[in-house]
Amino acid sequence: MSWGGGRVLRDRNVVLYLSGVVVSGFGSSAMALAAGVWTKSLTGSDSLAALTTFCVWAPVLLGPLIGTLADRARRRPLLIWTNIGMAVVLLPLLTVHSSDQIWILFAVLTVYGTSSVLMDAAEAALVAAAVPETLRGDINGLRMTANEGMKLVAPLLGALLFVQFGGHAVALLDAVTFMLAALAFTLIRVSEPAPRPAVAQRWSAQAAEGIRYLRHHPVLWRLVLAGAATMGVAGLNGASVYAVVDAGLHRPPAFAGVLYAVQGVGSVVIGLFAGALLRRMPERVFAAAGIMLFALGVALRVIPSVPVVLLASAMIGAGLPCVLIAAMTAVQRVTPSGLLGRVAATANTLLFAPNAVALAAGAGLLALVDHRVLLVVAGTAAAAASVGCLVVSGARARGADIAPEGPARVEDRGPEGTEAPH
Repeated sequence: MSWGGGRVLRDRNVVLYLSGVVVSGFGSSAMALAAGVWTKSLTGSDSLAALTTFCVWAPVLLGPLIGTLADRARRRPLLIWTNIGMAVVLLPLLTVHSSDQIWILFAVLTVYGTSSVLMDAAEAALVAAAVPETLRGDINGLRMTANEGMKLVAPLLGALLFVQFGGHAVALLDAVTFMLAALAFTLIRVSEPAPRPAVAQRWSAQAAEGIRYLRHHPVLWRLVLAGAATMGVAGLNGASVYAVVDAGLHRPPAFAGVLYAVQGVGSVVIGLFAGALLRRMPERVFAAAGIMLFALGVALRVIPSVPVVLLASAMIGAGLPCVLIAAMTAVQRVTPSGLLGRVAATANTLLFAPNAVALAAGAGLLALVDHRVLLVVAGTAAAAASVGCLVVSGARARGADIAPEGPARVEDRGPEGTEAPH
């Protein structure tokens, strides 16, 4: 099987889009680490340092509402101005010098998280408009590769920048990356029809349209549910990593960094080949195979062997992104343009919210049960989610791999009941 990246990267819009993702992802990954370190250094509080992550992730729970905004505007200008706006929003961080001003950091991070949800929804819709359907699996895979690659490099460079020059320097770096991302989106060539105004509908009613469309599409709904279950298992797996390192491998806590690095490499690799694989199988089959690989990796972590646990980390890294890539590719393929922002944001909410909940639950469960029991149960649950991806009756599955059926057809209409542009 050949990698289709060469053909993908000859598409001008793809190159510009990925350039924006890479540069913005670099700044975001550096800022994510620096925010916690900055808070800890100013306040001395571990709980406040952890709260920085919560501020960024909390807005994902409002995904259906935030995604509605992505359907009320042209997506390219929305991305351009949101990136510029975030560069401006980061500037108040330059005034933070003491613990009394830490609220400014929390406020900025909350806006940061909200803008991330909005931009993810707008990007999904922009890709559907600017990139040929045959390349969307590739671009979603390459986006995953870019994000994971930045996670391997940016936190270290962000930490070094923080140590040398402080949090203000990291904030300025992040602001610059937002401006560069805005420039990349400015250069993308895409024809977007003006969205139809929805004066007759409440914001909540529009958000509900996206939820209903996702709920009534048989394959999309199963993909998202399987992904949500898998991300929940990923949270339990993440909570147990230090127990694996300590009780299982008898290594110092810093060895967890090695496991995360190997996992990141696995994610980078699968992202490179995701497009080619998705051209050879339906999204649900690709997702099911990835979840099963992830499930085996989670279960293998019970074996107290460094080589086995390293292999398991690579399997987890390669398997986990498959359902995320498959779900977003399917959303872009079958969702009408007028609903795409809402459906993408709703899918992201359902996919990522369980991870945060399971991380907290896993931390509590580890105080009650052996980490090996937790990992075996988690691996079994992920395997069940893999099977769930495929449990769609034959004729219905074949039809759903092409277009939505039944009640979802009603939602092929735009916000005012007119047919949505495709």
